[in-house]
Amino acid sequence: MSRPTKCRMICHLPHTLEFIPAKNEEEKDPITLTVDEYETIRLIDKEGLTQEQCSKRMQIARTTAQKIYDSARKKTAIALVDGHPLKIEGGEYRLCNGRNRFCGMEKCFKQEILQTFQKSKGDNIMRIAVTYENGQIYQHFGHTEQFKVYDVEDGKIIASEVVSTNGQGHGALAEVLNALKADALICGGIGAGAQAALASVGIKLYGGANGDADAAVEALLAGNLAYNPDAQCNHHHGEHHGENCGGHGGHHHEEGHECRHGHCVD
Repeated sequence: MSRPTKCRMICHLPHTLEFIPAKNEEEKDPITLTVDEYETIRLIDKEGLTQEQCSKRMQIARTTAQKIYDSARKKTAIALVDGHPLKIEGGEYRLCNGRNRFCGMEKCFKQEILQTFQKSKGDNIMRIAVTYENGQIYQHFGHTEQFKVYDVEDGKIIASEVVSTNGQGHGALAEVLNALKADALICGGIGAGAQAALASVGIKLYGGANGDADAAVEALLAGNLAYNPDAQCNHHHGEHHGENCGGHGGHHHEEGHECRHGHCVD
């Protein structure tokens, strides 16, 4: 029996999932970089870690990290030299939730976000967040400075408050919503990378909405919210990232599990 593949620890999902050459007249087939391959590029080439440090951060053997990194560099080189589109999706990985310090980082941005934004929630409460500005649904998720958060019980709003994002960047906003224990997000435009990040923490997305924020939440509760599930910001490009085990997309797994033929096992 073959040994199960150990999931690779990923700090966060890529913000951009697809890169397309400015001139792609030949419509060349895209090169697919897996999420774990992307992570080795990020850690080694961008963050300046050694392969040994990278392997510790990803919770895998150094030889495994080296193989993943070599594959990632080869694919990236082919895309750049031969002018292929580059997509990031798939792979065997588990997403860090910031609650356990496996990576050994002295300063973990996810833990800082949890400490800053963590908000308790009752068992019967549904929490809806809306990108917010002056009473309206703010139209660019990645630049939102405020969320209005609504607590709902038995189909009725029982409390709401406006939460400042404290200047958290594009890549951290999904973590802010996760710390707030949001179950759903109503917003305007949103990039594919942010959509993937929200899906990875189980937040239901209602994108492409506009107008009064309070009215939108009431409409959602009434089952008649007008939204566009395919809405994306104009400056974002990319595909939806597969989040379910066993599919043709990415295999995302919770911490403490391994991957075996696309399924999570202890």
